Amino acid sequence: MEYLTLNNSIKMPILGLGTWDLRGPSGYRAILSALTSGYRLIDTAKMYANEDIVGKACKDSNISREELFITTKFSGSYASYEGVRSGIDESISLFNDSYIDLALIHEPYGDIFGMYEALKEALYCGKVRAVGISNFNKDRYLSFIERCGLIPAVNQIESHVYFSQLDFKQLLNDRGTQMQAWASFTEGRRNVFLEPVLVEIAEKYNKTAAQVVLRYQIEHGIAVIPKSADEKRQQENLNVFDFNLSTEDKAQILRLDRKKSLFNWY
Repeated sequence: MEYLTLNNSIKMPILGLGTWDLRGPSGYRAILSALTSGYRLIDTAKMYANEDIVGKACKDSNISREELFITTKFSGSYASYEGVRSGIDESISLFNDSYIDLALIHEPYGDIFGMYEALKEALYCGKVRAVGISNFNKDRYLSFIERCGLIPAVNQIESHVYFSQLDFKQLLNDRGTQMQAWASFTEGRRNVFLEPVLVEIAEKYNKTAAQVVLRYQIEHGIAVIPKSADEKRQQENLNVFDFNLSTEDKAQILRLDRKKSLFNWY
């Protein structure tokens, strides 16, 4: 596993497991299999309604807590100072843990500055190791950091080969925020696995198009959290650290970028 160093010197795995629709016994088994395969970052959120099985899988994996990196996100009914303040304690309890590694504002709605104050308080008292945001576009990000008082460690945003947001990544880098991608595989909006350019590049390295997608983002310093409930696919997604894309490979992939969200999020 490769790691990125956040702006407060915390190390975060560059690749983790997204869990947005993993729930119940099958979700628990999927998270546990990922941990057994070698994943150490598990990404969840209050709206996913699965923090309990994330916590159970982490405990049952028998992996030391220091090796794990757990992220959760707050939005909806938690979108206020008091909401996040109580939500932090609730999440810690559901995880059956004593702290969260990374806590994010899930969306730029509600009382974002009140939410962030609660996150900072949790950081300062040791309930959270790093704090950040999610789905803040360039304008919202720049406006936010003018007032927030602490540069977010992470901004988790839509990013894939059709909407890489590499320019935004550079802006985030310049200000000390790490970009983390959701929807690396477009969540079915495009069949990235059959994209001819990606398939052709993958064949050169005896890899899959999915592995090329993840490698492309990783080589650009983008953290990734692909979701999969399938053990074989989980292992495939993890097996992306033994090859490097050429300059020409990356140039070809860049030509796929349409610079437009597939989710109309922004």
